[in-house]
Amino acid sequence: MGLKKLDWYIIGKFLGTFFYAITLIILIVIIFDLSEKIDNFIENKAPLNEILFVYYLNFIPYFINLFSPLFTFIAVIYFTSRLAFNTEIVAILSSGISFRRLLLPYFISAIFLAFLSIYLSNVMIPNANRKRIDFENTYIRSQRQFRERNIHMQIRPGEFVYLESFNERIGMGYKFALERIIDGELEFKLIAERAEWIDSTETWALRNYYMREVNDLEENLSWGSRKDTMIHLKPDDFIQNLRDMETMNFRELGDFIDNERLRGSENIRFYLVEKHRRIAFPFATLVLTLIGVSLSSRKVRGGIGLHLGMGLLLSFTFILFMQISTTFATNGNLPAVLAVWIPNMVYAVLGLYLLKTAPK
Repeated sequence: MGLKKLDWYIIGKFLGTFFYAITLIILIVIIFDLSEKIDNFIENKAPLNEILFVYYLNFIPYFINLFSPLFTFIAVIYFTSRLAFNTEIVAILSSGISFRRLLLPYFISAIFLAFLSIYLSNVMIPNANRKRIDFENTYIRSQRQFRERNIHMQIRPGEFVYLESFNERIGMGYKFALERIIDGELEFKLIAERAEWIDSTETWALRNYYMREVNDLEENLSWGSRKDTMIHLKPDDFIQNLRDMETMNFRELGDFIDNERLRGSENIRFYLVEKHRRIAFPFATLVLTLIGVSLSSRKVRGGIGLHLGMGLLLSFTFILFMQISTTFATNGNLPAVLAVWIPNMVYAVLGLYLLKTAPK
């Protein structure tokens, strides 16, 4: 069944309203962002062409994707309410077109926006974020934060490193320990009071070290004032920078999560939430479209204003619900995949209920 003139009319209204609304909000966000950061730009002598074409040009896709589900919902509510207020919905249904058939152009538009969001999240935005974050680190602020106390990590299968503290400025770690455990048994342990990173040779200089090697029933002990050694570890591995995941595409993020899981990273839940959110968030476009059409297709006394008010309330409760569920995932025991999909599932049920009660 091909698309009719009515379908193209609804698709045009849907996408036209969406891109018009998202353009306005992006312009407002840019104005507020510029007013907030202009002092940093002037103080750090950021070139105008980099501000425009490196920072703000790469700033736009991020915020388009961020606001996409919300403004999809607002766009559907707005133009469908106008159709209902002008009795166009009644005329369409009276002509023999079913309400479910009326949903077809809405979902064609929503699927287009959902795939656009997936592309932005997993391909375009990571590349844009690399440039944007590099600009921010150069001209606005540094985002690099080092783990300062009680660092535990697995650097290879069965190899564990501990540092009581690490001074990033001088490349010095204190109370260093390296253990190799195979099949639950300790085979090697190296302890040092200090571990200094030698950048020129990419080695660690261990001060006042003690080394223990276990081989079957034999045990070898050695110690000394200094030992230079190569370890599968660099100072950058101590960096805790959650913004790094913004620069990774879906495959890179998956590989990074596997590596961080091996290291025993304490931030693994944040990365898992981001991975699953990149698929669940675009799907929210379909759910909110269903709710928006079902909610605003009935002509009511309050007209467009009442529909927009109810739509905004629902959209903000959806966002709040998503924030709460992801907080349970990052700070509790709720699985990440479940946390990011629960709001979609709950609001999908709400959408089906509203569809059932929508005018036929």
